[in-house]
Amino acid sequence: MRSLFTPGTFERVVSAVARRPLPVLAAVALLAVAGAVLTLRLDPSAGTDTLVDEDSPASRATEEYRQQFGDDAVIVLIKGELTRTMLVPANLQKLIALEGCLSGNVPPEGLSGLPPVCSQLAEARPAKVVYGPGTFVNTAVSQINDGLQAQIQVADQEAERAGEAARKASKERGDSPAQQKRLEEQAQQLAQSQFAQEALGLALRYGITSIPSIDSPQFISQLVFDSRRGPGEPKTRFAYLFPSSQAALVQVRLRPDLGEEERERAVDMIRTAAGDERFRQEGGAQYIVTGVPVVVDALASELQGGMLVLLLAALALMAATLLLVFRTALKLRMLPLALALGAAALAFGAVSLAGGSLTMASIAALPVLIGLAVDYAIQFQARFDEARWNVASPPRDATLAGPAAARVGGPTIATAGVATIVGFLVLLLSPVPMVRGFGILLVIGIVLAFACVLTAGFAVLTRFSGVRERPEDVPPALPRTRAVLGRVRARLHAGLARVGRLRVFNPLRSAAWAVADAGRAAGRSLARTGQRAVWTAVDRPRRVLAIGLALAVVGWGADTQTEVISDVRELVPRDLQALQDVNELQEATGVSGQIDVTVRADDLTDPAVITWMTEFQDQALRAHGYRTGATCAQKADPPELCPAFSLPDLFSRGEVTQQSVRALLEAVPPYFSQAVISDDRKTATMAFGIRLMPLERQQEVVEDIQSRLDPPEGVTAQVTGLPVLAAEANSALSSTWRRALTLLAALAGVFLVLLVIRRSRREAAIPLIPIALATGWSALVLFMLQIPLNPMSATLGALVIAISTEFSVLLSARYRQERDAGATPEEALDVTYASTGGAVLASGATAIAGFAALIASDIRMLRDFGAVTVVDLTVSLLGVMVVLPAALVWAEEREVLLRVRDLDPRRWLRRPRLRRPRLPRMRMPRPRMPRLPRPRLGLRR
Repeated sequence: MRSLFTPGTFERVVSAVARRPLPVLAAVALLAVAGAVLTLRLDPSAGTDTLVDEDSPASRATEEYRQQFGDDAVIVLIKGELTRTMLVPANLQKLIALEGCLSGNVPPEGLSGLPPVCSQLAEARPAKVVYGPGTFVNTAVSQINDGLQAQIQVADQEAERAGEAARKASKERGDSPAQQKRLEEQAQQLAQSQFAQEALGLALRYGITSIPSIDSPQFISQLVFDSRRGPGEPKTRFAYLFPSSQAALVQVRLRPDLGEEERERAVDMIRTAAGDERFRQEGGAQYIVTGVPVVVDALASELQGGMLVLLLAALALMAATLLLVFRTALKLRMLPLALALGAAALAFGAVSLAGGSLTMASIAALPVLIGLAVDYAIQFQARFDEARWNVASPPRDATLAGPAAARVGGPTIATAGVATIVGFLVLLLSPVPMVRGFGILLVIGIVLAFACVLTAGFAVLTRFSGVRERPEDVPPALPRTRAVLGRVRARLHAGLARVGRLRVFNPLRSAAWAVADAGRAAGRSLARTGQRAVWTAVDRPRRVLAIGLALAVVGWGADTQTEVISDVRELVPRDLQALQDVNELQEATGVSGQIDVTVRADDLTDPAVITWMTEFQDQALRAHGYRTGATCAQKADPPELCPAFSLPDLFSRGEVTQQSVRALLEAVPPYFSQAVISDDRKTATMAFGIRLMPLERQQEVVEDIQSRLDPPEGVTAQVTGLPVLAAEANSALSSTWRRALTLLAALAGVFLVLLVIRRSRREAAIPLIPIALATGWSALVLFMLQIPLNPMSATLGALVIAISTEFSVLLSARYRQERDAGATPEEALDVTYASTGGAVLASGATAIAGFAALIASDIRMLRDFGAVTVVDLTVSLLGVMVVLPAALVWAEEREVLLRVRDLDPRRWLRRPRLRRPRLPRMRMPRPRMPRLPRPRLGLRR
């Protein structure tokens, strides 16, 4: 690695670029354009798989459940008076037709009377299973009528056998044929009368006063409503269909093999069907299409539209920052930003080629990547400007200025880049896939950004910075066009001068000058404050480091109390219509999600398995507040768990036999039973509706359900579902020890990189002092501002370490170069802060401005991430600029960097001499350009 970062390597690359700048620039520009085109092909993705590790047991179990029973459900909420929806025959007929349309199971001859979208759904068949009130009632009517017809057939057969027996007995007695016929009819009537009495008893027992029919309000009322709870109140055992007297639910579980585009099209078709006039309910009830796939689809569209807005905001802020703080030729101040855009296009193009998608992490990585690319470009450009005044040949010679800058700055900037990459690689330890993708994208982007700056950046500097003169015997290009543009520019300047002399503009001009004067005064004041802070650190290094360490320790402790938010609904835009629909669903049902328990056995029709499932379901519900007659939508003391559609719900609470179980499963239509049991009868599900609650409590509920799982021998059971995954992700993100290990791993990785490159433990450890302290300072500021963390910002410590490493390594390396060249500590700091320090300040301010663009996002995850990053990087930049001089001076005073007795706090707080003797001035041959006058910061006193 050391040979890779030799000065000659970078010098040779830039020398080759300087000889052919235009072809190099054209090649990089073409690649950037190709990357931008590929970026436009990126599909947005906001699925739950970006927040939960797919290798976790809960994630694998949830994926197996989806493969067996379908993906997360699209829910159609029928919001309105339930009695009008179910007891008005026309409304029920429309609801049945809508469910048939959504299922895609309507026969071709039945599609003629339905909307065109039903034909599209029948062709695409995106739904694996659909069940709702219409399906439930229709199935109940069919099953009762089929059972009644079967009983009638049995009764008729019994009547025929009784009549035949009576006729034979009469014949044996020698009765006449007429007498035999009369006795036969009497026996048949008696048998039919007995059947009628039994049927009447059953009807009275279950409240059936008419023949079951979807057009019979009396039958449907007895089936759906519970008169004991009050008029219009549904039975609580059917809460998964009728959660309240003002709502009904249709659940559409999509096929798990649908791609992003197919799922988006399926959601659009479901929404179109629900909005069709032919399915509209009489009486004002409305259809609201919601559910996880709907929210994911809406958030993906929001991501795609928001990326352009954030990019424009970031560019505007960064451009303004560069114009204000970057001291170079005016026409080249935007060069770092142009190079950063090219690098970003290449990085996102690479993601597109690799089959990646556009996530919230990808959008958050954009300003980070642009900020880092701008940093590399500013550093090299600052070295280039310095080289123009230090090369031995004429300063306008382009063949030496670029290679000299690369030879001096290349190894240091590359070292900082590799250390930054290692800091970002620690993000791969995150339990959140989106954060891991964030780290990988940044690593790729850093490599491409460095390559772009080293090639296209030096090509522009060599060709267009004015260091190359046109030979006298070569005429200028496009002379007529140049003349026309010159005349236009002269006229424009003359017109602006005349306008400027008008009195009406004098107040505006005065205000502009006043603002400029105030800006210059503020800049001078900040410069003086910075000088005083730096010299305080130089005069009292131990005290500055002790105070910084104390504040960092307090910050590390406060970090354990910072709130972490991982609920997707808390991270998406509040005005997102899909989120508002989810909130309406929660208000109507009292349920925020569904926890499923997947049960596997060789034969689920075994009565022992059915009995265990029933008992487990009852125990889990009672343990979390559910009582017979309760619902999650009730206002007073609602239970945490409520029953949902499960396999035990298909069977009565009486004695269960294997024969009765198999008979019932054969009788229930497949499109209804497949929601709870697989075709091979080896996998089934028990479902629980869970109320909206803090994720910490949700995790406790999940753990309690898991602790109660004690299936019979040969039976396995696993807890699955989105609430389980969300609680698991929140638990992992809230883990204090995981965040601490991430920080330690990042610091260790950066130290090892610096140790390998610099071959000195002292030189590797010194830059880490302000970096490590910055993690505690930023945590303290976040705690004081009460800014919560989210899946993106929970691992922000690694991001702060990675970017702060860039600043600290560059400053410490430039200081060491000046000290090796014979400068005193004061002179070395003077030159370091005048040259590299100015570039670091410009690049840091530009990166902070880029992150500030995220604050304008409607997506809370990105908005909080931007706010947290702006705070952290500001604290880190200022801390590094002030504490690093103290660390450098303190280290030079010591032979051993840290000893055991140095841990005594009294040694750190003891007041040192106000004026330390200067270290002996070393005279060494400089391994770089000849020493010529350089800009000074004015730190020397």
